Amino acid sequence: MRTGVYPGTFDPITLGHMDIIRRGAKLVDRLVIGVTTNPSKNPMFTVEERMEMVKREVADIAGEIHVVSFDSLLMDFAEREGASVIVRGLRAVADFEYEYQMAGMNQQLNGRIETVFLMADVSLQPIASRLVKEIAMYGGEIRKFVPATVRDEVAERVEQIGRKGS
Repeated sequence: MRTGVYPGTFDPITLGHMDIIRRGAKLVDRLVIGVTTNPSKNPMFTVEERMEMVKREVADIAGEIHVVSFDSLLMDFAEREGASVIVRGLRAVADFEYEYQMAGMNQQLNGRIETVFLMADVSLQPIASRLVKEIAMYGGEIRKFVPATVRDEVAERVEQIGRKGS
């Protein structure tokens, strides 16, 4: 059984993430979506909230998909999950430079696990969770970028923390 890990903060999960998950699930027998902490990204949602969000959004995708949180080195997490592949999404050349460097470091940490890059669908390439949150905080419409239920959760959270510019 080939296991792949798709790591990320998913704060919030976007249509771009969903595209990579759908396509990544076809490449492996078991896809583990690793929801991680990254305090430097100033998360809008807790890890638990993000895990529930991801679980709900991937429920209808074919294949064996598991959603797990982790707070460790990616390669340690991948090893614990029995992964032979790390799935990473690329949007632009800037992503590639960063991901290329990370893949090289990860390969040095564990040469048994390969990194596979999937290009985001052209229509989804500009989407980034950071930008989605920023647009929402300034009252912009984000429905083109996230699933409908996620859009509602982001709007609710923005109301709780107070919208900028008002």
